[in-house]
Amino acid sequence: MESGLISIVIPCKNEAANLPPLLDEIEVAMMGRRFEVVVVDDGSTDNTCEVLSTEAQVRKCTVRHIRHDRSAGKSLALRSGAFAARGGIVVMIDGDGQNDPQYILPLIDALLAGGPSTGIAAGQRLKRQDGALKRWASRFANWLRNGILKDDTRDTACGMKAIGTELLRKLPFFEGSHRFLPALVIQEGYGVVHHDVVDRPRLHGTSHYGILDRGYKGTLDLMGVWWLRSRRKNMPKVEEIVHG
Repeated sequence: MESGLISIVIPCKNEAANLPPLLDEIEVAMMGRRFEVVVVDDGSTDNTCEVLSTEAQVRKCTVRHIRHDRSAGKSLALRSGAFAARGGIVVMIDGDGQNDPQYILPLIDALLAGGPSTGIAAGQRLKRQDGALKRWASRFANWLRNGILKDDTRDTACGMKAIGTELLRKLPFFEGSHRFLPALVIQEGYGVVHHDVVDRPRLHGTSHYGILDRGYKGTLDLMGVWWLRSRRKNMPKVEEIVHG
């Protein structure tokens, strides 16, 4: 990993129309900083490949295209991005344009300000642009998750997060694990800090996630994470003692 380099990981599926304006905003937000953009194309069937081929040639920043041969879901896309990242910090941002890149640096600052004991800076959305039913379902899911996992995060599904690359690679990855990153980080013995971000509507396309199927899978995932944490309650401090 390159010291001082930030890896901005964008998981996406069929977001070709949203990527160029999002990259425009990222370049503005990261002006003067060393960064790379890692776009993880999760089996897109639109012209994402052609768009990224063009963007990689015309951008001043490094734009990398990591492609899944079939759709594996957002969590596995983030995993691919984590292991492809060359920077010491990964910033996650969704490819649909609803996450505003102006919050990238504040999230990084919040993570660094927390010191070595802080594992992740998690965005929490204000003024969400989803429909009323989806917002209600999300609030209920967050209430239930926080009640069981005690991760003190009101909006764990927000796509914007900053986390050390090495820590991210250590976390368990499974379908839906991106919604439990604060709890998984706490399991590793680190703290969580939060930063409010303002949600906005997507410019093109529609969401790829439904309410009922996500709720059903999310409940199963919640029980799985609860079991995982219940089996690993004691995190010792590890240090090497050098003799002689």
